[in-house]
Amino acid sequence: MKQTFDETDRAILGILQRDSTQSVDAIAEQVGRSRNACWRRIRALEDAGVIVGRVALLDPARVGCPLEVIVLLRTSSHEPDWMARFHTLTRAMPEIVGAYRMTGDLDYMLRVRVADMPAYDAFYKRLIQRMPLSDISASFVMEEIKETTALPL
Repeated sequence: MKQTFDETDRAILGILQRDSTQSVDAIAEQVGRSRNACWRRIRALEDAGVIVGRVALLDPARVGCPLEVIVLLRTSSHEPDWMARFHTLTRAMPEIVGAYRMTGDLDYMLRVRVADMPAYDAFYKRLIQRMPLSDISASFVMEEIKETTALPL
């Protein structure tokens, strides 16, 4: 459900998307509101489910997983049991940082982070051992042109 935001809400959300470590005082100063008014707005955005979490973004290379792989999957099974098993598996494999059910020719797309090709090969073998898939292909990201967690407001 889409929620309506005023300019102050948009400004607060923009600030938090760029740097959620800022204090309420710093955010309030930037949006021209009192500390309490700003805190109430942030709290209301959390309560409404607009703000769903606050995280630290890590540099993949510095934590040992510089290689990003886009994995494209097709399956011959679209039954609820298969889908439930697949959902459970994708959530249990930490290398999978994004999993998407697709329309069109593909059934699923995975974003995978690993250290190198041998680590991808090990991931691939675990994946196909645990899930029946009719086709799997991978593309290795050569250059990251844009990566953001910020949503357009």
